[in-house]
Amino acid sequence: MKRVFVVHGWGGSPEREWFPWLKKELEARGLETHVLEMPNTNVPTIKEWIPFLAKAVKKAEKDTYFVGHSVGCQTILRYLQTIDGKIGGVVFVAGWLPAIKLNGISGDEIAVAKPWIETPIDFERAKNATKNFTAIFSDNDPYVAPENAEAFRKNLGAKIIIEKKKGHFTQEDGCTELPAVLDELLKFMKA
Repeated sequence: MKRVFVVHGWGGSPEREWFPWLKKELEARGLETHVLEMPNTNVPTIKEWIPFLAKAVKKAEKDTYFVGHSVGCQTILRYLQTIDGKIGGVVFVAGWLPAIKLNGISGDEIAVAKPWIETPIDFERAKNATKNFTAIFSDNDPYVAPENAEAFRKNLGAKIIIEKKKGHFTQEDGCTELPAVLDELLKFMKA
């Protein structure tokens, strides 16, 4: 059975953004879909989020797929560097990587983001889990710097898709459906 795990972003929930739409589309195709309710969503931490994802997945296999939004992308990458098995693929949406500054954050947000920005990811280890990476960005994201696209391509060999005027892919940006995510997952599943 093919399984898809969706990891929302900072301050997110399974009921927001384009997650309900994606869940409905995947389940209509007979895919087991889990849109996770990540803990302490307003103060995401590496030490809580990665074990939470690992516990939800139990065993990652070739029929296991992931979708991440924003800090959910890092959560998935940090999880992948801990596993030995092979998975089907990952679609990242509005992802940002360590060592690349986040735009538009201030005050307490900087303290929350700091460990995610300063703790390196072992990209080689993460790449051992799959060859199927797609990273989707918006040309007007207020938080994610454009150099993240090149970093995903360089570090993971990810296919890059740039959407027009989607902001940070949130409901506030008018993003309640995201067909590119569904299309990429279905391509991975056919490969």
